[in-house]
Amino acid sequence: MLFRNRFLLLLALAALLAFVSLSLQFCHAPHHFKLVSVHVFIRHGDRYPLYVIPKTKRPEIDCTLVANRKPYHPKLEAFISHMSKGSGASFESPLNSLPLYPNHPLCEMGELTQTGVVQHLQNGQLLRDIYLKKHKLLPNDWSADQLYLETTGKSRTLQSGLALLYGFLPDFDWKKIYFRHQPSALFCSGSCYCPVRNQYLEKEQRRQYLLRLKNSQLEKTYGEMAKIVDVPTKQLRAANPIDSMLCHFCHNVSFPCTRNGCVDMEHFKVIKTHQIEDERERREKKLYFGYSLLGAHPILNQTIGRMQRATEGRKEELFALYSAHDVTLSPVLSALGLSEARFPRFAARLIFELWQDREKPSEHSVRILYNGVDVTFHTSFCQDHHKRSPKPMCPLENLVRFVKRDMFVALGGSGTNYYDACHREGF
Repeated sequence: MLFRNRFLLLLALAALLAFVSLSLQFCHAPHHFKLVSVHVFIRHGDRYPLYVIPKTKRPEIDCTLVANRKPYHPKLEAFISHMSKGSGASFESPLNSLPLYPNHPLCEMGELTQTGVVQHLQNGQLLRDIYLKKHKLLPNDWSADQLYLETTGKSRTLQSGLALLYGFLPDFDWKKIYFRHQPSALFCSGSCYCPVRNQYLEKEQRRQYLLRLKNSQLEKTYGEMAKIVDVPTKQLRAANPIDSMLCHFCHNVSFPCTRNGCVDMEHFKVIKTHQIEDERERREKKLYFGYSLLGAHPILNQTIGRMQRATEGRKEELFALYSAHDVTLSPVLSALGLSEARFPRFAARLIFELWQDREKPSEHSVRILYNGVDVTFHTSFCQDHHKRSPKPMCPLENLVRFVKRDMFVALGGSGTNYYDACHREGF
């Protein structure tokens, strides 16, 4: 119980620090810089598990939205009302067949919870206070072509995107909102075929497997849990029990019990400790880094293209939102060189800002924030810039050069473009 309470306290403290940090970062933008465009990548909010521990009762979590139930947000009731009016919204198929907000008394597998909705209402409201009220990113009569909205085909990502958007643009006109569907969690659009990326992933998965085999305490824990629920250890492991256990833990629901005993906090701690060790070795071995460079390139290339059009004075797609998954954000963070960034939690956000120097209008800079913390000078392409320049941002050309050239240099080999890097032989 002590471990649980300390963990929940740390979660609350982290959320508060992220809120304060993001507010402070924005408040200290140089007065002679103008915000030109913003590109937001989010992980969906808190969700019900994707897996069930075999032969145990599903955790009873209510996925209906109730305005007077915790967690609460002042705009939750208005959000529910507005979503109920969106049945005629025009989204790219198959998004138009998805529910606009969660509404099951017993959550369906992977469904967004009320906590997840509130998380992104808070994110959207915070971005509204900074980007709209303070920096006037969009005019009051903003148009549909000034937004770019994209999500995968899961209800939890569409609903998370809508919650953030409602916090950002309350009572938005449904006719101005168009979400594009992205079939790939990597958001690679027409550039998804990449054999070398897949080879990196296979090697990374092999590394994970070998590390797990070496962890006798982990195997013992899986064995104990398998006996409790009376299934083979292999079946228990394949059910990814940590996913369900996290739901029990974060929603303060007791871990499951059978006549053979109970899954308990010690089992949880062993698996979480292994996950942390896996993250450490992943950074050391660099296989995931290779996968990330190729996995993140298409979406980063799209982003710099959108930024470059904005520097030319184009007024389209000034606010871009990608509502995505942990497996979307994690490769982007790794590719950027943010090796110390923690694995994307529910409702994590990564933001790219484009700024113009009013004193030198032809000069543009970028700033990158992860969960409210300015990480610009932790990226591989801008680590040393602040030593040579007093500006608290990174030149746009550094990011462009990184995406167009340096990402391929980091992979080694002779490839100088995405296609060649994806198809090089002898890897």
